[in-house]
Amino acid sequence: MSINKYEVFMKVVEQGSLTKAADLLGFTQSGVSHMIKSLEIELGFALLLRGRSGIKLTANGEQMLKPIREILNWNEQLKQVVSSIHGLEAGTIRIGTFTSVSVHWLPGMIKQFQKEYPTIEIKLMEGDYQEIESWIEEGQIDCGFISIPTRGTFEVIPLKKDRMLAILPLDHPLSELSYLPLAKLENEPFIISSEGSDYDVRRVLDHASIKPNIKFSLGDDFAIIAMVENGLGVSILPELVLQGRDHNVCVMELEERSYRSLGIAVQSMKNASPSARRFVNYVQQWLENWEQ
Repeated sequence: MSINKYEVFMKVVEQGSLTKAADLLGFTQSGVSHMIKSLEIELGFALLLRGRSGIKLTANGEQMLKPIREILNWNEQLKQVVSSIHGLEAGTIRIGTFTSVSVHWLPGMIKQFQKEYPTIEIKLMEGDYQEIESWIEEGQIDCGFISIPTRGTFEVIPLKKDRMLAILPLDHPLSELSYLPLAKLENEPFIISSEGSDYDVRRVLDHASIKPNIKFSLGDDFAIIAMVENGLGVSILPELVLQGRDHNVCVMELEERSYRSLGIAVQSMKNASPSARRFVNYVQQWLENWEQ
């Protein structure tokens, strides 16, 4: 049955007149009358009684009023949701991010993205890798920056390989070396990222079978750097964290080059909103230009 017929029926009931309903809907009176008659034929019973004083509902029409109104209300909600999904100019993107991406990538990305799509609202949620993966799986965010490989079963678009580098106090004896053998770290006080953000460093250490002497665990990359600056230990951090700032630490290449792989993840690109798909594609283009 056509939603249009339900809409005409409700308008007639609201106005109490075929003529008034026809005027409001932009139809002829005969057109409205025909649609009501067609609906009655489909249902198999009369909905309206027509008289000199206007129209009124039959007993069956009274029973149909509530379910038809509910159908029209749900249809209106459906249209609003569809419009919202397709309406790139008025969408909302919820993005999961962590410190180094928030500092070095997102300001430039968002600035340029909002120049092109000024009415798309962006909401940021900052956490560690583990939290971001959980938010994606639970549908709390539309997309999130993560380190590959992930622990979740969602769709990941690789973005960049980011070098892992050692940082030492400026006056540390190992700072004289041209590169840092990982075995040398085993006896050093080590400062590591908090659980949930430590995947990349753990991967490097595990690959070299190194068991570090962990003295401190911190959730903020720049707090780790400050600890190293003050001679409280050594650490390994991604290059993206270290770039663009003057730190009073010695930054060293590792003996065996190691990387973290950064990506952006969604539950499914196929089922993602148009706004989220547009942002993910934009991120890839932005990074290509940023690296040139």
